[in-house]
Amino acid sequence: MSSRDEQKLLLLQRKNLLELLNHYEIRYPNEHETVERMRSFIDYHTNCFERKCMPGHVTGSAWIVSPDRSKYLMTRHRILNRWLQLGGHADGCSLPHLVALREAEEESGLANFGLFRQPEGFVPLDIDIHEIAARAETAAHEHYDFRYLLIANAEQPLRISDESHDLAWFEENELEKITQEESILRMLHKGEVILSNRQAEIVYSVS
Repeated sequence: MSSRDEQKLLLLQRKNLLELLNHYEIRYPNEHETVERMRSFIDYHTNCFERKCMPGHVTGSAWIVSPDRSKYLMTRHRILNRWLQLGGHADGCSLPHLVALREAEEESGLANFGLFRQPEGFVPLDIDIHEIAARAETAAHEHYDFRYLLIANAEQPLRISDESHDLAWFEENELEKITQEESILRMLHKGEVILSNRQAEIVYSVS
């Protein structure tokens, strides 16, 4: 693919992502301010999917639930030393749902993930903008995080990556004991609504 064709494809994918944000805002109108910040950032920064993009960049995260909806997979982040959802940098990938899927696989060692897809497409479960503190040679910046609902068999063996201190499944009552972070509890609530109302299909072959 030529450089010109790559730029056209990236423009189209950014346009599609902005359209998904429109659908997200329809579902969660009270998050208009965050959606508008996301829109402006993606529209202005053509390299928003690269970690060299400053003052921030797009990331993808996975909110992973077991098939019986009783457990949630969390990682104890090596640098932040907090229990968080799995996820990471886009590193040039302009499809955040694929970033979330890739990071889920790499950080857990699990396979055969199902990804929830709304009728409008891969509308994120949640979006969040949060600051990452400066460290070493990296200046403080923001992560524009797209979070997706995934399902995985909790009976599979886990493999802790070098980005984590630990990795474990938690039931809901246990989850609320290890974190009171608002954005995590927000994902928990949104996921329960989608799962209870059967608002989305589960896709196992994703592109």
